[in-house]
Amino acid sequence: MTAHRTPHTIVQKAGSSGNSDAPWDEFDPTAYFKHNYQILRPDDRAIICFVRDHFLSTAPSGPLHGVDVGSGSNLYPALSMVPWCSDITLVERSSQNVAWLQNEVTNGYSAEWDQFWDVLTTREPYRRVPDPRARLSAQARVQRGSVFSLPSETWDIGTMFFVACSISNLAGEFNEATDRFLASLRPGAPFAMAFMENSDGYDVNGQGFPAVRVESTDVRRALESRSSKLVIERIPSESLRSGYTGMLVALGRKRSG
Repeated sequence: MTAHRTPHTIVQKAGSSGNSDAPWDEFDPTAYFKHNYQILRPDDRAIICFVRDHFLSTAPSGPLHGVDVGSGSNLYPALSMVPWCSDITLVERSSQNVAWLQNEVTNGYSAEWDQFWDVLTTREPYRRVPDPRARLSAQARVQRGSVFSLPSETWDIGTMFFVACSISNLAGEFNEATDRFLASLRPGAPFAMAFMENSDGYDVNGQGFPAVRVESTDVRRALESRSSKLVIERIPSESLRSGYTGMLVALGRKRSG
């Protein structure tokens, strides 16, 4: 179901907390993983299904160069691109997240990710991948970096999940992050992006991190000039934590020309 809401102005908290102000190297990836992904929740299942079907209908024949921006301790965006890619760059700013990702992709990802992969394998061509651990290990390259310094027109397919809305409480940085992500894709590249709806910030193992409150109209406004066939789906809240009203997933292609 596509979300339709009355246009509004992005709400940011009093007192700026920009991306450069947040303590990213204190981010605890193990705590984040355990809270968010140890058990597959219905909201993530719904997002995986939307993204899976989108890539099935839009991804060109491979091999493609893929990117997942701001991976954190979440592997399912990268897994959604595995069948089409020869390589997938995982861009991550936090040093602790970089170390977590390197361990997961080098040594074979944790058993908890099997439940996520199982959702993907309800459709071809995912079920034709005989060993997704070995495949992701061969494809993935972890790169420390920022969404704000991505190179232009570099990747053929891309994902960015819960990043633009969750790295700052500044509306301008939300818009810049979405713009930089789309600019990093080649024309025609399919993409999937996810957002927390109306998030007011979040804690990871007692450490607070900023967020900006966005709704579907804000996401559409940020993406529509650079994308084609844009669809925004709203997933109801599954009580992951307090301080948000749902999740949004945006699916489309990088606009040509």
